[in-house]
Amino acid sequence: MVLYPKIQFYLMGDRALLLEFGDEISSEVNERVRRMALAVEAASIEGIVETIPTYRSLLVLYNPLILSIEEMKKGLEKIEEGLQEGLFPEPRLTRVPVLYGGPYGPDLEGVARYHQISPEEVIRLHCSKPYFIYMIGFMPGFPYMGELPQELVTPRLKTPRLSVPAGSVAIAQRQTGIYPMESPGGWQILGRTPVKLFDPEKDPPALLHTGDLVQFYPISEKEFKEWSE
Repeated sequence: MVLYPKIQFYLMGDRALLLEFGDEISSEVNERVRRMALAVEAASIEGIVETIPTYRSLLVLYNPLILSIEEMKKGLEKIEEGLQEGLFPEPRLTRVPVLYGGPYGPDLEGVARYHQISPEEVIRLHCSKPYFIYMIGFMPGFPYMGELPQELVTPRLKTPRLSVPAGSVAIAQRQTGIYPMESPGGWQILGRTPVKLFDPEKDPPALLHTGDLVQFYPISEKEFKEWSE
């Protein structure tokens, strides 16, 4: 089973409810999550504070002083029953420059060896298609995107790094992502982008959003430094 016949509810403390739509990561399940998020937002239920979509679930934050958990469940079930298969907003395509390899992409050579192909072929494959943003998570602005070409499917590092530089472009299993800020991480780093993914001074603060597309393209070190400056 991929998509559940009915939403499964899970309490997440006293101010949040998790709505789970399926038991696998798939475009079908994720589409249902995004439709539900848009429908809840459009319903403007008093007491619902925020919704956070993920791969296969939707976290609903609410104010228990305004809305009881029973009332909210009934309202959400009603919304889910009436979900329409209408069109989504047109996805926005963002082209993201990447300086691959060297100190900027310390795992590029290892990924190439793992697949018995050249580093140039790894770069070509990684840039060969636009990637769908399934969710934003882990840290502010971090996009979980997929799916990688089958030839690039690679496990995470056995030992995560204590520090991954901001802008690092990485892969893990069938996913690719970008670290918006310096943090620990266990994904295979192919390169780095000079593009800033998260700026709390901007509105919205995150450059990328769930449901949009990202297309990577390679740049030189000279272009990287010029862009950064």
